[in-house]
Amino acid sequence: MFFHFLLLMTCSVRFLHGSHVSHCDESCADKPVFTPSQLVVRYGSSASATCSVCQHACLTQLSGLEVSVGRLRQNGTMIWWQVKRLTEWDMDAACYYNMDDRQCCSTLPVTVYKPPDNVSISFVGHTLECIVQNVAPVKNLTVTFYRGQTALDQQFSSNANKKPIIASFTLDITTSKKVSGGQYWCEAKLDLGPEGPQPPPVMSSQNITVAMEHLPDPSVIQSGYLQLFLIPIVTVIIIITIIVFIIFKSS
Repeated sequence: MFFHFLLLMTCSVRFLHGSHVSHCDESCADKPVFTPSQLVVRYGSSASATCSVCQHACLTQLSGLEVSVGRLRQNGTMIWWQVKRLTEWDMDAACYYNMDDRQCCSTLPVTVYKPPDNVSISFVGHTLECIVQNVAPVKNLTVTFYRGQTALDQQFSSNANKKPIIASFTLDITTSKKVSGGQYWCEAKLDLGPEGPQPPPVMSSQNITVAMEHLPDPSVIQSGYLQLFLIPIVTVIIIITIIVFIIFKSS
């Protein structure tokens, strides 16, 4: 008898699996509670959560959990969700029960992440460029540029794309002898908060050496400008002085 009851509840939840949560009220007093309150899952890994639909308000109401993937099982006001291999980049889950004119619900945020395939650095002109290959979500990425063990700059992305992308970060460096010959590299860290992997995934680029010929010394440039403009001026002054001297002597 218990087996048939459990089977009935499982089938009931699966039927609600594809329903649409409308007129959802997340401020209702006795609202559903997810455990955990949010999920951070590596792409292709398993995931699970439970929902306690209510304490008292929904005991005689239709309830369910709306999610696009996985399997559901319900026993009374408890609903279990599990997926063996999560391969959707943009998803969440909604647990709810019907009220007179609306639904009381809670949403489970799900973040699906992927560490980068590769991190590389290059130098063009006076600009360092750090390329992070196929990372998601890029809004959680922090890129740090280094010279040796000294951090030069830390950058973030405002891109809201949840799927893997190729991200590019650039840094203009000072053109002086002090930076010539230094070892430069960049580091990409995917920080997904306390619910994410600890420590956060980190990948570094190779080291590159900035050659002197790419970085002219400002004093050399200044000396060149002085020679370019000062020598003709001095020459003109000398010529004028000679002419004036000749005219004065002739008179």
